[in-house]
Amino acid sequence: MTAALPLVLTVFVACAVEAIEALTIVLAAGLTREWRSTFQGMAAALLVLAAIVAVLGSTITLLPLTALRLVVGALLAIFGLQWLRKAILRAAGYKALHDEASAYLREVAAAKAAPVSARRGVNDWYAFTLSFKGVLLEGLEVVFIVITFGANQHNLGAAVVGAALAVVVVAVTGFVIRAPLAKVPENALKFAVGIMLTSFGTFWGAEGAGVRWPGGDAALLVLVPVVAAVSLGYAAWLRRSHRLSGAAGGSQPQTAWSETGGVTG
Repeated sequence: MTAALPLVLTVFVACAVEAIEALTIVLAAGLTREWRSTFQGMAAALLVLAAIVAVLGSTITLLPLTALRLVVGALLAIFGLQWLRKAILRAAGYKALHDEASAYLREVAAAKAAPVSARRGVNDWYAFTLSFKGVLLEGLEVVFIVITFGANQHNLGAAVVGAALAVVVVAVTGFVIRAPLAKVPENALKFAVGIMLTSFGTFWGAEGAGVRWPGGDAALLVLVPVVAAVSLGYAAWLRRSHRLSGAAGGSQPQTAWSETGGVTG
């Protein structure tokens, strides 16, 4: 179990971010509409996700290790770079910081405005679909993280444990306080997760392409700080550029993008 601890912790942190966003949607549906329909939607989404893990998890492990690392590494690098891009833009002020409290209020407003209708044995179809879509969309990212990390390390069980712990911790905390976890430094967590995914993706992808890293797995102890330093450097440079452009215009810098369309990202 000790050998699997780094895998469990890595997956835990990455999946916790997605769990927080799914919790926001579930709470908005349950507290505003009806808990029974909300839980039905959440249960249906979890069943779909469990089936995806069962099918893809057993299939992807059949690939040769070299091909597996190349494919998984490329996917993780792409996924991680997307997270890093958004995190750097947020840190630099070019993109609005993700605000879970604001996202919750948007979902609540939409839920209150939607009409109540019963379908297919579900008392509140809006609450069901809102919960189902939220859990499924955020859950798909969790599944991706679990399968890629677990399959590459040939320890899908440890990855599942890390993801399950993240979901349980976030869900229990959210339902106890009955509010979105707005106090969690989600933007910093996303920056950290982006660094981890990019670093591991680069490492495994290069191994799959035939690269021999000096020191083997210990090379990650150098690669992760390098990716972090480069990312933080870009954020600082862009932030300074953004402030200078705002000062030159004679007004406070304005964010070029804002969070729209859901709570993912």
